[in-house]
Amino acid sequence: MNKLLATLIAAFVATGAYAQTATTETNTKAVVKAEARAEADVAKAEAKEMKAAAKADEKATKAVADAQEKKAKAHAKAVKTHAEAAENVSRADADDRAKVVARAEEKVSKANLKAEKAMIKADEKSLKVQVDAAADKATASAKTEQARAEAMADVHKAAAKK
Repeated sequence: MNKLLATLIAAFVATGAYAQTATTETNTKAVVKAEARAEADVAKAEAKEMKAAAKADEKATKAVADAQEKKAKAHAKAVKTHAEAAENVSRADADDRAKVVARAEEKVSKANLKAEKAMIKADEKSLKVQVDAAADKATASAKTEQARAEAMADVHKAAAKK
């Protein structure tokens, strides 16, 4: 009788251990699948982030270059106006010289103001694009972090299932 009882107990323990192993293996497979999906999702999100960052950097670089070009043109225009005014003063008769100098100074001051406004506007536009680019990069980074967090949550859910 003891042998029969020992055999039944051994069979019961073995059956329980087998059932436990089957559940653990199924759970492990689910976790492995969840981890694989998580890695793929995170990699996809990181690729999107890098693409968005590159695009934002390109926009910012282009904006800075455009601003520099506009500022250079405005400066060149002001210099040209200065040269024309100086030439007018040098060609003026002695009788008209005071009047020509006054007009030249007025023309130069207007050219300087116009150039200054153009430069300020170019810088303003450039800075706006740079701020927008930084915001785009921050948003892309936040989306990547969200994808990473969701992926980890899915892995933890799969691990918690029994």
